[in-house]
Amino acid sequence: MTFPHRHLLGIEQLRPEEITTILDLAEEYVALNRGDKKHSDVLSGLTQINMFFENSTRTQASFELAGKRLGADVMNMAMQASSVKKGETLIDTALTLNAMHPDLLVVRHPHSGAVDLLAQKVNCAVLNAGDGRHEHPTQALLDALTIRRAKGRLHRLSIAICGDIAHSRVARSNIMLLGKMENRIRLIGPPTLMPSGIEEFGVEVFDNMDEGLKDVDVVMMLRLQKERMDGGFIPSEREYYHRYGLDAEKLSHAKPNAIVMHPGPMNRGVEIDSDIADDINRSVIQEQVEMGVAVRMAAMDLLARNLKGTA
Repeated sequence: MTFPHRHLLGIEQLRPEEITTILDLAEEYVALNRGDKKHSDVLSGLTQINMFFENSTRTQASFELAGKRLGADVMNMAMQASSVKKGETLIDTALTLNAMHPDLLVVRHPHSGAVDLLAQKVNCAVLNAGDGRHEHPTQALLDALTIRRAKGRLHRLSIAICGDIAHSRVARSNIMLLGKMENRIRLIGPPTLMPSGIEEFGVEVFDNMDEGLKDVDVVMMLRLQKERMDGGFIPSEREYYHRYGLDAEKLSHAKPNAIVMHPGPMNRGVEIDSDIADDINRSVIQEQVEMGVAVRMAAMDLLARNLKGTA
C-alpha cells in the first residue's frame, strides 16, 4: 500500500483510490483490535506528539490509543495551559517541536488553517485532528469505514447530513469524501445553520426533515456547535428538537434499513432521541468510535512508511 502524502491535512487533497487505501488498511486494524494481541510494532522507535489546542476527549484518546497500539512513544502536550497562552506564536511552537525531533504530530486547533501552517514549519508528518470550521479528515474517514462495513459499499448511496452544517468541520470533510465516492448527499437543517454557497458543493439542501430523509440509506446527525455560535441561530433547543431532532417518526421516512450516525458527543433530546441513539438495529454510533481507532492507526502507519522511505 502506498500513500503519496507527507501529511494528512484534509480530505480535499485525497483522490478516491487514496481514500480506499486508508480504509482497506484500517480494515486490517479492525481485525487486530478485535484480537487477543492488539499490538503491532510498525511505529516502533517513532515519537508521536498530540497537541490539542482545543479540548477533545474521544479524538485525543483515539489517537493516543492508535499510536500506542502501533508501538510509538506517545506524548500528550496540554496546549490549553502551554506557552501559547503566554504569547508564544505558532511559529515558535513549531521551532520548539523541531528541536524535539518528533516523527508524527497530531494537531487540533480552533482556527482554520492553523494546522496547515504548522505543517509547513515542522520537519515531521502532521495529522489534522480538526481545525476550526475547516476540516476533520479522520472523522470523515472513520464515518466512511463505518458506512462501507454496514452497507457493503461506499458509492451510490443516498446520505443525509443533518443539523448544524455551518459550524461543522465534520460536515465539510464528509461532504468532500462522500462526494468523491459518488454518493448522493442531502443536507438538512435550518437556513440559519447552512453556510452560504453550499449548493456549489453538489449537494441537495432541505429545511424539512421529512422531505430530506425520504428514502435515504444513511442518516448522519451533527452536534449543535454552541461554542461556535455568537447569535440566535436557533429559537430554542426544544424547538430545534421538535423540527430537526431525530426521532422514530422522522426516521420512518428513511429506508427501513437506514443506519443512524453521530460524531459525538451527542446532545440527547436535542439532536437525537435516546431510543434512536441506543437502537442496536439502526444506530452505528458505537461502531464509529471503534472505527476511529483503526482509521487513525492506518493513517499513521501510511505516513510512517513515507518517513521510513518504504512506501
